[in-house]
Amino acid sequence: MKYNPSDKIQDLQYFGEFGGVNPSISDSSTYTFLSAKTMFDTFEGNAEGCYLYSRHSSPSNLYLGEALAAMEATEAATVTASGMGAITPVILQLCDAGDHMISSRTIYGGTYAFMKNFLPKLNIATSFVNITKLEEVEAAITPKTKVIFCETVSNPLLEIANLPALAKLAKKYNLQLVVDNTFSPLSITPKELGADITIHSLTKFINGSSDTVGGVICGSLEFINQLRNVNDGACMLLGATMDSFRSASILKNLRTLHIRMHKHSENAMYLAEKFQELGLKTVYPGLENHPGHKIFKQMMNDEYGFGGMLTIDVGSLEKANTLMELMQEKNLGYLAVSLGFYKTLFSAPGTSTSSEIPEEEQAEMGLSEGLIRFSIGLDNHIDRTFERMKECMQEVGIL
Repeated sequence: MKYNPSDKIQDLQYFGEFGGVNPSISDSSTYTFLSAKTMFDTFEGNAEGCYLYSRHSSPSNLYLGEALAAMEATEAATVTASGMGAITPVILQLCDAGDHMISSRTIYGGTYAFMKNFLPKLNIATSFVNITKLEEVEAAITPKTKVIFCETVSNPLLEIANLPALAKLAKKYNLQLVVDNTFSPLSITPKELGADITIHSLTKFINGSSDTVGGVICGSLEFINQLRNVNDGACMLLGATMDSFRSASILKNLRTLHIRMHKHSENAMYLAEKFQELGLKTVYPGLENHPGHKIFKQMMNDEYGFGGMLTIDVGSLEKANTLMELMQEKNLGYLAVSLGFYKTLFSAPGTSTSSEIPEEEQAEMGLSEGLIRFSIGLDNHIDRTFERMKECMQEVGIL
């Protein structure tokens, strides 16, 4: 039977301290020991089930990590205070001074800025490539390369990474394939396709209510323990720890992720087809004319669809801004960054979430000024939403 990530989450059972159907929240920064020997063993990572200090681990964080590891088919996971708080320690744990990594050219702007502007300070170099061209990825590999990094569905251009092919390439050269799966939870399970490490910004679809910032790293138990090591673990020493109350909140929301992703995908598919019928330049992995459609279809867990993200190009930044302001005025969504909310969110990524990428590089990769990125919401009557969006487009002069 094919791996079903939602079933793995559903099968986990936690009881609260007093029999509650939700696990008790560990509202402590530090924990007591009955013996000094146990404290020492815990500090050295040799006391299973004991807790030392919440920067290292806490029951609430471990509950959430266990659920997310089950979802992503990995041995273990550790949660962090943000998505960037997940990405940065992974790279720093895998790469030393003088090492090299390869990244997709189209990624979240904060990730790009970290690789492009910060890592050189540590003498770690990054080659940015078109991740959809395997020959370009392989040509960038050097004896110093340690990591291939990509997003399953890229931000914001929605390019699709061929994870099985990239995994095969990584294995051939003994590299680690690190995949940011933020745009496609449940739809894609990178570990099942050969990835070594899976990352999410929990802020987005997984939490789903735009009230919490968080991240997760899913991988082998050995690697997760390395990240938590008190002597040289990047998660432990950089200190990007998730608060226990936030962990508990995300764990509750995780239980409905399968329902939400199904609806996000259904609504996005409907709008993408309608936008394309109107003659708009529409990009959505579920459309057959998307360059990565076949690859996505081969990799996907069918019941969760092609995700909730789509883009349209309206020709100019002025038209994009006018349209988004009007749609917000008409209560069709919010002019806001981020994604995965119950309401539709829209932004012009070239001047927001991808603004860290220089304009000439944006142009080279096809990120135009008129591009609008949509995170499609959970509207109950998406046909009504479409008709009202169409009216806004007509008013602005896009149609």
